Amino acid sequence: MRRTLLALALMLTVARTAAAQQTLKDVLSFLLTNRSIPTGDFAGDSQAAAAARDAITELLLSELTSFPINSPASGFTYRLDPALGTDVRSSRHFGPFFVERSLTGGKGQLSFGVAHTSSSFDTIDERSLRDGTLVATASRLITETQPFDTETLTLPIETRTVSVSGLVGVTDRLDVSAAVPFVTVRFNGQRVDTYRGTSVVQAIATARVSGLGDVRLRAKYNVWRVGASGLALAAEARLPTGNPDNLFGSGETVVTPRIIGSAERDRIAVHGNLGYALGGASKTLEYAGALTVAGASRLTLVLECIGRRVDAGGRLAYVTALNPSLVGVETIRLSGTEETTNRSAIVTGFRWNIAERLLLNVNVVRPLTSAGLNARWTPTVTLDYSLGN
Repeated sequence: MRRTLLALALMLTVARTAAAQQTLKDVLSFLLTNRSIPTGDFAGDSQAAAAARDAITELLLSELTSFPINSPASGFTYRLDPALGTDVRSSRHFGPFFVERSLTGGKGQLSFGVAHTSSSFDTIDERSLRDGTLVATASRLITETQPFDTETLTLPIETRTVSVSGLVGVTDRLDVSAAVPFVTVRFNGQRVDTYRGTSVVQAIATARVSGLGDVRLRAKYNVWRVGASGLALAAEARLPTGNPDNLFGSGETVVTPRIIGSAERDRIAVHGNLGYALGGASKTLEYAGALTVAGASRLTLVLECIGRRVDAGGRLAYVTALNPSLVGVETIRLSGTEETTNRSAIVTGFRWNIAERLLLNVNVVRPLTSAGLNARWTPTVTLDYSLGN
């Protein structure tokens, strides 16, 4: 009874404390460090909680900053026809979503886009965030396999990103573009202590934060082309404009050079990208490929595969140690570690020319790997508008 009353009193106290926190990192830290299981090792508890917090925030930060946003490249590409003395469409395809194609928009061409992406994350490193089975701390007898005292977390995390982008065709072969994301992150988490079958809510934390993410600047130069096929070199700079304490940005400038190749025919086109991100918490190899099919004069169907290899990404791990004050009892703590991780996803959707130079783009991302923070589906809807010179 004393334990239950204490836990209920603690729940009311920490709920008010969580509401007073100012950043998303503060709220996550509060939920991960507010423990009641007597481990006898305060330093070990703090170290493991900090490692788990850092791993979770690193995975969320990776999703918000490293995973590609829709390419700001225009769906309409033009070139000067010397015989006609005017610009003509250089491809009947409207191009991929995240994967770049080698074609540029054309000299004097302008395009603008607004994209809305929503994610509802379900798992983190193959562990559920929603069903209350993510163990934070547990105690068990060394002679038994199941813990007698367990603290579990529920962390349903949702994000919404609205990106505004623009592109300018500087020359017939050179494009420059920018993308500005506005991010909203929210979650309603709780920590539950289950002692020999009796569960008590120990802590509740709610957060909703919105703000500017990391601005991206891009340049692409078409070095070789034959018809609509060719090769291009590109570079992207991700500027530290997002608040890292709210996981809107990494806090560092990241530069990613890329090689882009395209092979286009009348109805089918294939594109490939390879890039390497320099700067930030970890170096990242990025790779992607796309297949586009011109189904009709106003419709392009798109299938993409995108991925990245992070040299030192955050991963969750469990650490087990003997309880220094309780004989025959060991403590299991959720912690974090750094290791090389691979992430990949498949993207499918369409680009529809609904009116003159206005494109409606709809795509859905489905993860192919279980590492990191994952949502079952991540839909994006974009409107692109192009202006002539």
